Amino acid sequence: MEQDTHVLVVDDLEQNLVAMEALLRRPGVKVLKAQSGREALELLLAHDVAVALFDVQMPEMDGFELSELVRGSPRTRHVPIIFLTAAAVDVQRSFRGYDAGAVDFLYKPIDPHVLTSKVGVFVELHRQRAELARRMEELQRALQLNEMFTAVLGHDLRTPLSVVKVSAELLLMQHRDEATRSIAQRLKSSASRMSRMVEQLLDVYGLKSGGIPLKPVACDLGELVEQICAELSVGGCEERLQVVRRGPLDAVLDRDRVMQVVANLIGNALEHGDPSRPVTVELDGGQPQQLILRVRNGGTVPAERLESLFAPYQRAGKPQRAGLGLGLYIVDQFVRAHGGRVALRNEGSDTLAEVVLPRDARASGQTVVPL
Repeated sequence: MEQDTHVLVVDDLEQNLVAMEALLRRPGVKVLKAQSGREALELLLAHDVAVALFDVQMPEMDGFELSELVRGSPRTRHVPIIFLTAAAVDVQRSFRGYDAGAVDFLYKPIDPHVLTSKVGVFVELHRQRAELARRMEELQRALQLNEMFTAVLGHDLRTPLSVVKVSAELLLMQHRDEATRSIAQRLKSSASRMSRMVEQLLDVYGLKSGGIPLKPVACDLGELVEQICAELSVGGCEERLQVVRRGPLDAVLDRDRVMQVVANLIGNALEHGDPSRPVTVELDGGQPQQLILRVRNGGTVPAERLESLFAPYQRAGKPQRAGLGLGLYIVDQFVRAHGGRVALRNEGSDTLAEVVLPRDARASGQTVVPL
C-alpha cells in the first residue's frame, strides 16, 4: 500500500491551520499541523515531509528562526520551505527569507490556485525521489544476488571442468588414433577456455566484493613470460610466439596476478591477431624503476573500440567469438593495483598492448586490487 505524502503547515493561529488543511488535503496527501516552532521540529523529525509552509510572524520562534534550525539539521535540511506572511511586501524581508533557506515567499491573502500548484510540484518531486530510491534499492539487491550467484556457480563449475580436462589428457596419452586425439584435443581446449571464463568471473566477483589481496614476491618477469609461452605452445602456438628480452627483469610483483596479465594479453594476441603473422613479446628492463611488457600482433582494432576495450564485457575480437569480454578489464585492474598502467593502440598494421610495471609493487601502497 502506497504511503501518504506529508505536507507540514506551521502557523500560530488555529483557524489558519484549518483553512490550509482544507485547501491542501487530497487523496495521498496528509497535512501535518503545528502551532509553534517546537511542534514543527518534532513533526519534521518524526515524518518525511515533501514541503513545509512556515508563517513568518509567530511568537517565541518566528519562521526565519525555524527555517535556520531546519537547515542546520542533516535530517531536515533537504525539506523545501515556503514562507507565508500577512505583512506588506518588503524586499529586505524577502531577502532574509531566501537567505534562511526558503524556496518561495508568498504574501497573504494567498491565491489558492497558486499555493496548491506550488505545493503539488514539491509533492510530485518527493514521490518521484521516493520511487527512484525504491528502485535503486531493488536494483542493488538484484546486483548482490547476481554476484552471489556468479560466485557460487563459478566455484561449483571448477570440479566438473577439471574432470573434463583430466579425461581429455588421459585420452591423449592412451590413444594414437588421430580421430580420437583430435576429439580429445578439442575437449581439452574447450575445457581450458571454460576454466579461464570461470576464473575471470571469480576475479570480477572478488573485485566487486572488496578486492583481491596482492602478494608481491621476488620474481623474474622473463621467467613468468617464458612459463606462459610454454603453456600456450602446447596448443600448437609455439611457432607464432617470439620473445625478445632486454636488460635485467628482476622485480617484486604479485606473481599470480602478473601471470594472468601476461596470459590474457598473449592469449588475446594469438586468438584475435592475424594467424599468418607472429606474436612478439618484448620485455624491456632497461630502466631502474620500472619494467615494460609489449605484446604485438598482426591486425588492428577499430579506432572507435580502442577506448572501451578495458571496460568489462568488451571483446577484443569479433562479437561472435567465444569469451566473456572480461580479460582486458581484469588486466587493467591488476596492472593498476601494482601501480602501473596499460594501454592498447594500433601501430601501422599491428596492434600493440603495452604494460608498464614498477620493479617493486610494494611502493604502490596498494594491498588489494581495487574496484
